[in-house]
Amino acid sequence: MTRNTLKLALLTTALVATAAQAQDVTLKIESWRNDDLTLWQDKIIPAFEASHPGIKVQFTPSAPAEYNAVLNSKLDAGSAGDLITCRPFDASLALYEAGHLAGLNDLDAMSNFSAVAKSAWTTDDGSVTFCVPMASVIHGFIYNKEAFEELGIKVPTTEAEFFAALDKIKEDGTYIPMAMGTNDQWEAATMGYNNIGPNYWKGEEGRNALIAGEQKLTDPQWVAPYAALAKWGAYLGDGYEAQTYPDSQNIFTLGRAAIYPAGSWEISGFNAQADFEMGAFKPPVQNAGDTCYISDHTDIGIGMNAKTANPEAARTFLAWVASPEFAAIFGNALPGFFPLSNTPVELEDPLAKEFASWRGECESTIRSTYQILSRGTPNLENETWGASVAAIKGTATPEELGQKLQQGLASWYAPQK
Repeated sequence: MTRNTLKLALLTTALVATAAQAQDVTLKIESWRNDDLTLWQDKIIPAFEASHPGIKVQFTPSAPAEYNAVLNSKLDAGSAGDLITCRPFDASLALYEAGHLAGLNDLDAMSNFSAVAKSAWTTDDGSVTFCVPMASVIHGFIYNKEAFEELGIKVPTTEAEFFAALDKIKEDGTYIPMAMGTNDQWEAATMGYNNIGPNYWKGEEGRNALIAGEQKLTDPQWVAPYAALAKWGAYLGDGYEAQTYPDSQNIFTLGRAAIYPAGSWEISGFNAQADFEMGAFKPPVQNAGDTCYISDHTDIGIGMNAKTANPEAARTFLAWVASPEFAAIFGNALPGFFPLSNTPVELEDPLAKEFASWRGECESTIRSTYQILSRGTPNLENETWGASVAAIKGTATPEELGQKLQQGLASWYAPQK
């Protein structure tokens, strides 16, 4: 090979390499889930890049408490990443309305999700969805299988069976029947009211009727869950009023309580901390044979920065996030955070599988206060915290609580006036 031929070959190689580099696009993802960094770096991103040569991905999270402020600053400065991890409901809706998130109705993969799955990232009128749903958390009850076996208790399916089981545990005295405190307030509403409530107000039917002003918080189906919670105080153990959320977690994982009103996000932590076998049961129905409803609450999604310089690559990534491949990786790496796509995912964790199986048995809904109804003052979500605590402590009747909540909502929300 002559010197000129060698030069030409080297130049050609360099040009080809430069062209290949020029084709590579790097997408940056903004997120608050800094605890997921290793998952993205070790599993999610390598899986995507393996099947999408030419597109590189960087996961660049912020601290959870700072995420909203940091993200808004970056968006205003034009320095935000191509992809935006979406919190549910109003925070992300505000980003869309400000022109920061692109509408995704024309992304074919959005057909992989139900209306309930998309509700956290859809405009109030239902016309535009602006984030791909990634995962939800499911509510129910986690229980100590060894305790149930010792006491000869079957998994309850009805309210009567549920309270009979609590009575039996209390009478035996070996275990606190149920681990939950009221000190931090939110648990009473999240793992109490919005856990058992959908069976009363019939999930989406009642939630949407409340938003439309067709039902009121003084109606029987909205008051009855407080009457059920009023019975819980007798089973929560001495000093539950001062018991914090971490206290309750510890009481259960140390084997001192038989039942834990739960969100599925507890699974990974409980697996690591508890040395006994656990099971899960769904919120009991009022009567055998009733349709069951579960709070399958939309928790995290991902959208596209409307001003990204790489819209096609970003849309390619979003379509992949909507795929069964992503759902299987995410669902098994984070047991208790359940993929929202219509395609079933084969989960490996037995407790996560138990929670997820309820989707095939029950109607799914989301927490009643999260969409639209907590935008004003008083904030219905926060008011529900206090009302749920008051019900458990018995400091107000269920009817009084319904009346107070209804008055607060009607004071600012036009359809309820």
